[in-house]
Amino acid sequence: MTSSPYGSWPSPFSAASVAASSPRIDGARFVGTEIWWGESVPSEKGRVTVRSSTGAEVLPAPWNARSRVHEYGGGAWTADDRGTLYFVDASDQRVRRLTPDGDLVTLTAAGPAHGGLRVQDGRLLAVREDLSTTPHLRAIVEIPLDGSAAEDESAVSVIVQGEGFFAHPAFSPDGTRAAWVAWERGKMPWESARVQVAEVDGGLPRTIPSRAALQPEWLSDTELVFADIADDRWTLHRIAIDGVTPSGSPRPLAPSDADTGYGLWVLGNRWYQPLEDGRILAVRTNGRDDVVVIDTGGGESIIEFPGDGHVSVDAVRGTRVLLSGNGSRVAAGLWCVDIESGEVVAVRGGEPVDPRWMPASMSIEIDGPHGAVHAFAYPPANPDEEAPDDELPPYVVLVHGGPTAHVTGAASAAIAFYTSRGIGVLDVNYGGSTGYGRAYRERLDGQWGVVDVDDVIAAARGLAATGLADPDRLAIRGGSAGGWTVLSALVRGGAFAAGISRYGVADLRMLAAETHDFEASYIDGLVGPLPEYEHLYVERSPLTHTDRITVPVLLLQGGEDRVVPPSQSEAIRDALAERGIEHEYVLYPTEGHGFRSAETIVDSLDRELAFLGRVFGFHPRP
Repeated sequence: MTSSPYGSWPSPFSAASVAASSPRIDGARFVGTEIWWGESVPSEKGRVTVRSSTGAEVLPAPWNARSRVHEYGGGAWTADDRGTLYFVDASDQRVRRLTPDGDLVTLTAAGPAHGGLRVQDGRLLAVREDLSTTPHLRAIVEIPLDGSAAEDESAVSVIVQGEGFFAHPAFSPDGTRAAWVAWERGKMPWESARVQVAEVDGGLPRTIPSRAALQPEWLSDTELVFADIADDRWTLHRIAIDGVTPSGSPRPLAPSDADTGYGLWVLGNRWYQPLEDGRILAVRTNGRDDVVVIDTGGGESIIEFPGDGHVSVDAVRGTRVLLSGNGSRVAAGLWCVDIESGEVVAVRGGEPVDPRWMPASMSIEIDGPHGAVHAFAYPPANPDEEAPDDELPPYVVLVHGGPTAHVTGAASAAIAFYTSRGIGVLDVNYGGSTGYGRAYRERLDGQWGVVDVDDVIAAARGLAATGLADPDRLAIRGGSAGGWTVLSALVRGGAFAAGISRYGVADLRMLAAETHDFEASYIDGLVGPLPEYEHLYVERSPLTHTDRITVPVLLLQGGEDRVVPPSQSEAIRDALAERGIEHEYVLYPTEGHGFRSAETIVDSLDRELAFLGRVFGFHPRP
């Protein structure tokens, strides 16, 4: 073992190896005797393909299964048991059908976007979004499979339509009714999503009592189950249905101090699935995830499987289930689990990580000014290197986006890229994060730019106070809403010696004017509605106070970002340049909200490492 300064340790984790590491799984299905899954391909600019357990690529280039409904998409592909693939292509958002013999048929007309695809008994459901109308319209639709709607949009059967938002459509077993979740424009789904039911052949939807509902599923023609808030947690609920009329009130099913569900950002998430014998397989989140089987009497048992973060219950067949997600001791992946025998088969990814290079993260809790702050710490780890006895490691404090989201302490090559070089990582679930209950999530209501900043500063200083981190070499890095917290923390000053903002929010009034429909009123709950709260929009925006930023800043931005447009990063860039503050601005012209292509992932990581080396005075080795 050799002794070298923190940050300069040689590492096998190159930026290129990070870009080529664990697959990003996008849904999975049982198809005949095969298992199919969606997977992003960074080397093909992030194209999402569909692969088979036989080794075949089901969706060949240049097709790219990616939806832009609600901008974040999800549910861009599905398949039936005969091996027919249905997918939304990123280029035009039309739905297409690809048969096993290679016959390709376009199913929807040009114009609207589609997502949340679901095939049941030979019928195809989708969420449709049309931004060409005034006002913009969204709908739950049934798409005919014969291609008749490709030229005649009226051939599509509209089950419900409106100016609000829809997700998670599902037919009843007899096919006569559909259920879904809906919420009004001006609200976010975790604030007001309701379960609705309607006859497929017409009739007004009936709303089931619910407050922040997710994923309705039919247990039978007369009973629904869905996730909803009960007290402080998302919990499964059952309700009897007489036609489309609820009978009584929803009944919580096996409530616990954990969440089955979280923020409905994308359309393809599945937090539970009914099993064929009446039991339910569900994900429970309290920081990390457990997977449990709930029996018909409400009893439960934990399923042993290596994933414990952002687990999705993608499909069920008999006693076998497909689970995708990440883990604290394994790489992200897709597993087939037999819940009776206990057999666990890694279908894609899921390899155990080497604990010498990637020790399990430490779950920590730090007292902050608004209560406990949850975070995961990843100390430096390299079996061949150690640092001088008198040196403490630099740390990068990570701030997730959303802000209504959470991190799970997962192992990843992206984390090891830093820790193997002698740079610690602290991943913070600040107040407002999901996974710790409603009260923790609502801590941020009206306090965005205050609570999140207080919490990340408290977490960073708390870690340094334990002697695990160098208090003079703390950097902060985040994207989107996390980028806002980065810039806001730099404005606050005193805690961080550098900041890295990826497509971060810089000015709230600009964001309110430019952002997309889905988040058009998000800031109303996080700060307050305009115009009466305009003074807070001005006061809390980092762009208002760039004169207080005194440390180096790295700004990374996608040129095609429609959620946080380049104007936000460029406004900060111009303000820093005017004041002569050290900064670097990099625009990736073809990237959107989040970096997907290998070239961008490699370049951004290499730039971040070089930036930290300059600021903290170490020399990264190739």
